Amino acid sequence: MSDKIEVGTVLKGKVTGIQPYGVFVAINEETQGLVHISEITHGYVKDINEHLTKGEEVSVKVLSVDEGNGKISLSIKATEDAPKQAPAAPKKPKKRQATATAIKTDDNSQGFNTLKDKLEEWIEQSKREDLIKK
Repeated sequence: MSDKIEVGTVLKGKVTGIQPYGVFVAINEETQGLVHISEITHGYVKDINEHLTKGEEVSVKVLSVDEGNGKISLSIKATEDAPKQAPAAPKKPKKRQATATAIKTDDNSQGFNTLKDKLEEWIEQSKREDLIKK
């Protein structure tokens, strides 16, 4: 079996069975392999029956051959070019909600507390006994 079939070769086969997890493909009279659902096509496959039918001829690429168990892993999507993706639309920046406390400066103009100033204020508040929840 494995002396004829090598990993990486592309072969023609016929779908002989469809299961929820993949399809069985007969490569020749005595050899068949499994195309896992994730190897059927590029993108998500919810229902295999929407993509393949029993008896359909397909091109498959041999992914692996397990001589001990006699199992052959196949891929249909490896024989196809990946679809070209449309350029991604620019993402909108997420809106962030910020809070700031206006303060008066020495020259009576308004400004905002820096994180350093606010951190010092929070540390002082955490030390106050009247603010600590009991």
